[in-house]
Amino acid sequence: MYRFLLTARWLGIIALMLALAAVMVGLGLWQLDRYHERSAINDRIDAAAAGQAVPLTSVLSATGQTPADAAWTRVTATGRYDVDNQILVRGRTVNDRVGFEILTPLVLGDGSGRAAQEGGRAIAVLVDRGWVPPAADAGATALPDVPPAPSGQVTVTGRLHLTESRPAAVNRRAGWLETRRISVPRIADQLPYQVYGAYVLLDEQQPAADERLVPIPVDHENAWMNAGYVVQWWMFAALTLAGLVWLVRREARGSRPSEPRDRLLASTSPA
Repeated sequence: MYRFLLTARWLGIIALMLALAAVMVGLGLWQLDRYHERSAINDRIDAAAAGQAVPLTSVLSATGQTPADAAWTRVTATGRYDVDNQILVRGRTVNDRVGFEILTPLVLGDGSGRAAQEGGRAIAVLVDRGWVPPAADAGATALPDVPPAPSGQVTVTGRLHLTESRPAAVNRRAGWLETRRISVPRIADQLPYQVYGAYVLLDEQQPAADERLVPIPVDHENAWMNAGYVVQWWMFAALTLAGLVWLVRREARGSRPSEPRDRLLASTSPA
């Protein structure tokens, strides 16, 4: 009854359906990996929020690559802001409004006013001090009103953020560096000292930060979206296999030899 499955036509149908199901299972596994990755990030965010801040230098090395698991670690650092090399990051959205994030290099020190050094050069970390709206009634390209960074020694506490992908150009305008993406290596090329490979989202500062600077929120990854995709792809795979079984059974029923007409008539004639 199922000899038709050995024909070229049906072997091709079976191969195609099995291949489609395998691809869908693979996509589901990939989404499952993404679910675990995003869940791990969310766990690090939650753990950092509840944990004690550790010295920046215990997490990062200026000469090595920034480890991925350093992201969202709560750190503290002391130094002096370099107000001559601040960075405007344009096109940034906070609370559904588009404005600027303000990055200021913190040149690290040892508490005595002397800059910390590595390899004979001063070393700094970029601090995202917060978000400001664009200048009122001045156009999207106008410089915003940026609260000044405090002078003298500053101690910051915040969460490490890895450098952003898809780097953009860094330009100078009216005494500011300006860019659209926080690509630490590209920004570091414009600065006269070494820079750590991650930047700090400011949570606390001594002396206190200006209240006009809006803290950058940390959004959790949408891991459940990936979990939904896992279910979706595996359901598609199951439906594909179920469809194959249905086609085979339909073909098998259609290929059965019909009873002779006289036998059929005899079986339906009255006694």
